Amino acid sequence: MTRVLIVEDEQRLRKDLVDFLGLCGFTAEGVATAEALRRLLGEQGPPDVIVLDVGLPDGDGFELASEIRKAYRCGIIMLTALGDSDDRVRGFESGADIYLVKHSTLREIEAAIRSLLRRTGDQAEAADGTGDRWVLDSRNWTLTAPNQRSLKLTATEFALVSALCSDGGGICAREKLAETIARPRAHFDNRHLDAVVSRLRRKIGEQTNLHVPIKVVYGVGYTFTAPAVVQ
Repeated sequence: MTRVLIVEDEQRLRKDLVDFLGLCGFTAEGVATAEALRRLLGEQGPPDVIVLDVGLPDGDGFELASEIRKAYRCGIIMLTALGDSDDRVRGFESGADIYLVKHSTLREIEAAIRSLLRRTGDQAEAADGTGDRWVLDSRNWTLTAPNQRSLKLTATEFALVSALCSDGGGICAREKLAETIARPRAHFDNRHLDAVVSRLRRKIGEQTNLHVPIKVVYGVGYTFTAPAVVQ
């Protein structure tokens, strides 16, 4: 499912957008601050689309859009009360794909998201029939996403992804993963495991521009939630 992140400090509007977009078939999540946005991007990688308020309590939306655009490949829709021509120009120059004022209806915002996704091609399935399948090449240590974008993995990253994909969508326990990627290093604890996963999620998100299907199961381990094949 297409992932949309709402960055809006007005609680009611944020909740309305998350609920409405969820009913429209998107995976929607909301945060209220620039700090929460940066933390989420670091932990989960970029979503397909970010709906970004300009006036956040701890950050300037124009500067945030520029920061996001430099680091990630994702759609950016600005949602703001600033509606004059100079503000719109500044929004587009900072990296926004679409600029909407806050009196836009929920349906208009949904339509803008779908229009942006059609332009970027993020909704299109792979034409070769692989659907949403990820392919791990054990000869070249590469991971290929459903949109055919590939990334080269390190030995540790390959061992981690291989363990997750070989588990057939099940939950891979922390202890098993730590043991898998520890060799020949000793004392590879949970903090090291979480750091490896976090870096890998960010790398996959940045290089494929897709939702990263590595999920944490709190207190248990990790799971790869999309269809995958190891070659």
